[in-house]
This record gives sequence, C-alpha cells and structure tokens, in this order.
Amino acid sequence: MSLRDQDEIVDAELVEDGRLVRAAPAARPLVNEHTVLMPGEEIPTSDDPRTTYTERDLYVSEETAQALKEAEEEGSPQRRTAMRLFEAWCAEQGRVAKPCTTATYTEYGRHLMARQLKVTTIRHYMSLIRTSMPPGKKPDNSLFLLLLTQYRKKNKRALRRKEAFPITLPYLVPMMEKAEADDRPIGWRDSAMFAFGYRFLGRSIEDVDLDLEDLTILDDMVLVWLAEDKTHKGEEQTLYLHDREDLRLVFRMRRWVDYLASQGITTGPVFREVKRNGTIASSETRAKTATKRGDYLRPQTVNERVKVWFAAAGLKTDGRPVSSHSLRAGGATDLGMNGATDEELEEAGRWKKGSRIPRERYVRPAKDASKDPFKKVPTHDPEARAQG
Repeated sequence: MSLRDQDEIVDAELVEDGRLVRAAPAARPLVNEHTVLMPGEEIPTSDDPRTTYTERDLYVSEETAQALKEAEEEGSPQRRTAMRLFEAWCAEQGRVAKPCTTATYTEYGRHLMARQLKVTTIRHYMSLIRTSMPPGKKPDNSLFLLLLTQYRKKNKRALRRKEAFPITLPYLVPMMEKAEADDRPIGWRDSAMFAFGYRFLGRSIEDVDLDLEDLTILDDMVLVWLAEDKTHKGEEQTLYLHDREDLRLVFRMRRWVDYLASQGITTGPVFREVKRNGTIASSETRAKTATKRGDYLRPQTVNERVKVWFAAAGLKTDGRPVSSHSLRAGGATDLGMNGATDEELEEAGRWKKGSRIPRERYVRPAKDASKDPFKKVPTHDPEARAQG
C-alpha cells in the first residue's frame, strides 16, 4: 500500500457495504475577536446547528432601497460638491471614482496641493471624499497625510485661514433697513433671515433647514426647537432667542411668517424662494428648476443675499470676505467684545464645551485690531514744538 493510499484510509471511514467514504472534517471553533460567550456557554463549532438564512433575510425592500438611495444622494452640500469635483477629475484621468483606490485618492490629494489650496481646505475635501466611499472600501489615507505634511512645511501661505468678516450690529442693522426699504416680501424674508441668523448664531445650513413647526414666536422672544446640530447629534434642544430693540427679531420674524400664512403656507420650510411678483415659489410648480432641496433654500442663497444687501447698504470690509457665515461671526464677536464668558459663547453658538473657536476666530482678532501701542507716542507736530 502506498503512502498516498494510507493517507486516504486515515481520512475515511468504513460503512456496512465495505466501501470507503470521505469522513466529515473535524469541527472547527467558530469564534473571532468579537465573540462574546455567557457563563457556561460552550464555544460554538462548525457542527453546531445554526440559523439558516434565506434570500429573504438578505434583501431589503424596494421602499428601503429607495430611502437609502435618497439619503446617500442628499448628504451635505459640501460633501456633494467635493464628490462632484472628485468624480469630474477621475473622469478626466480615466480612474474609478467610487469606490476609489488608495492610489487614486493619494493622487487627487497631490492634485489639490498642486493647485496651492489651503491645508484646511485640502484636508476637509479629502475627508469628505473618503467618508463618501462605501463601508469597508475607504482608501488608506496614510500616504496622502504624508504628502500633506510635506506640503505644510513647504507652503507656509497654505496654512493661512481667511475668516469671514463679522457682521456685527453696526453692519447688520443698515443691511436689514436697506432690505426693507422697498417694503417687498423678498426684503421681509431677507431681513428676518439676517436677524434670525445673527441671534440664532447658526450655521447657514441650520438656518435654512428650519421648519415653521420648529418655531414659536412670542411677544418678547422666539423659541426654536432643534432635533440636533453639528455638535449635538441626537440631542434635541429648545433655544430661547430674546428680542432686542435694535434687532426687532420678533417683529421681523412675525411679519414674514404672517406673509407665508397669507399665501396658504403654515408648515414646512421657514425661509423659501420668493418670485419677482412677491409670491412664494413652489417646487411643484417649478419642476424644471427645482433642486434636491425642494422648497428649502440652499445655504448658497443666504450667502448671495448677505453679499447683495451688504453692498447695497454701502458697507466696506477690512479685506475679509463677506458670507452667510458673517452673521454667526458677527453675533459671536459682539458677545465676546462685550464681556461674554467662554461658557456663554459656547452655549450661544452651540460649540463643543471647551472649544477655542469662538475666542480665537472671532473675539481675539477683533480685540487685537483695536490695540495700538503707538497711541502712547505723542503726535509729531513741528509747529507746536517750534512755538514751545
């Protein structure tokens, strides 16, 4: 008998008719690093009876599949923009965008660096792209981060952040008055949107995502219910926005909400598109031009309206850009410059506890700009000196 025959006999068993058949393989432990066993429970093996799944257990319904597709397509505006640019670049390069390889991801990072973009911008865009990949298929970012470290060392200008110009009350009030000068619905909407954005201290996406059902307008304040925000995931909040004589938040919000009601709108988005004739645009009646946001304004629209009324009011900046974020920056700056504590700033703007952003980005620059040690030096006046 050959060695090969011996091996086969060892791995077989004799049945009644004398034939040799292959023996079943030894039972294997079915455990990994995530297995959790209760006291007295035996280690499972391949011989243990297990639940048998059918196709019905593996597939989701058409409705669930459609809901997942819509959720994936909606995403955040920034993520959609990042992926759109990435996909366009991949198409030019003949590369697969989703899921992309680590080589493609690294090469695109170097492409952004070649455009001399800021480090924060590159890091943000690459993070959005990476998280947009399917689960389990995210590219390795270690090579990209290595390149970014070198880029940071060689391009000091790329580290510079250009913050939004803070629209504090001396700028905000003229903007709102200019928007209201013609007494038109679009001006009512914009002035309400600016007053609310300043007092709410919200990110522009938070402003335009609010529904009428989330607001309660009282005589002296506006109550805002938030299901969550960027730093409070899954944590609902009720905010109390007290009114001020200069802001006239209650009057401006009530005028706009009452106008919506006169148009038959009492639910859904607070801030909506206004047509030239003053009526409210509906995504149903403008199917060809409607965006994925439907009746909700795009954050970019807020950005554009801030620029329009800032310029119309004849206001000037110190070189920093004006944007929708200027409303949040303005509120934070006014608070910090007038004695608000770190805790009050964090709570008002819903920043994380201990966040350095409100002080370092809004308050400190304003205080530094007001400092001038050369004021201690007497003004040079040759005539006065000669007379003395």
